[in-house]
Amino acid sequence: MTAEAAVQGNGEAHPSKPEFRTAVVPAAGLGTRFLPATKTVPKELLPVVDTPGIELVASEAAGSGAERLVIVTSPGKDGVTAHFVQDLVLESTLAERGKFQLLEKVRKAPGLLDVTSVVQEEPLGLGHAVAQAEAVLDPDEETIAVLLPDDLVLPCGVLDVMNRVRRKRGGSVLCAIDVPKDQVSAYGVFDVAPVPDAVNPNVMRVKGMVEKPSLDEAPSTYTAAGRYLLDRAIFDALRRIGPGAGGELQLTDAISLLIDEGHPVHVVVHRGSRHDLGNPGGYLRAAVDFALERDEYGPALREWLQHRLSPDWDPQLTVDE
Repeated sequence: MTAEAAVQGNGEAHPSKPEFRTAVVPAAGLGTRFLPATKTVPKELLPVVDTPGIELVASEAAGSGAERLVIVTSPGKDGVTAHFVQDLVLESTLAERGKFQLLEKVRKAPGLLDVTSVVQEEPLGLGHAVAQAEAVLDPDEETIAVLLPDDLVLPCGVLDVMNRVRRKRGGSVLCAIDVPKDQVSAYGVFDVAPVPDAVNPNVMRVKGMVEKPSLDEAPSTYTAAGRYLLDRAIFDALRRIGPGAGGELQLTDAISLLIDEGHPVHVVVHRGSRHDLGNPGGYLRAAVDFALERDEYGPALREWLQHRLSPDWDPQLTVDE
């Protein structure tokens, strides 16, 4: 399966009813690492080839059975939610011109799932952003999925595994990536223990979490990968924590509080890949990865890259020469 196919769901109901109905996507950040582009264009709308990252994440959520997407935005970032609103004028124009492939593309996002937004008035951290979603949940929703739009976790399907673990073991279930030791200080890091009766060795019990520790203080190399299946108890925990790393309300601290109080928390270690769309380097790698697997771009791009990376490459020469 290609990188793009791995995240392009079809919006149909998932065959196994998930533990959650709502997927929360925090999208209130300023995107400072992409300035000046993000001065006017929200980071979440930057295209990976031709599809915004927020749509790729929404497709993943829909493919795992989510019925509703709650986007947490900041004042002035209405464009992120607007991407999921049907544009009848554009659709009519494309249909009149016979551009039916493009028409199918622009209709996809509005048809994925129901989308609503809540506003995080101040940038007080990921935990604070997630807390804003509580107000729009139905009373009977006991679990939510949280997907960070900076993370593309490939291939899709980890939410399905997390859902099965939640159904069997209760509590909250998180996703982890095993990273090189020299990268642990950039992430939230899990302190884990084996689960004796687990059939899948990639399912572990979480004993604690540390937000962006130094290498010496990191309890493992298993780091948070931007996918969370959280029991509704997380909202009470978020109300009871104070500012943590960076002076912000950290989701990691709320999860740690639940663990300390006996709430079951497990992690699924994802052995696939992850692209970090939150920084230009990771974004470029994702774009190249997706483009290489597109019939209309891949062959020519691959040929150019081989030429560009060749020892014989001469930057003084032009294509015409």
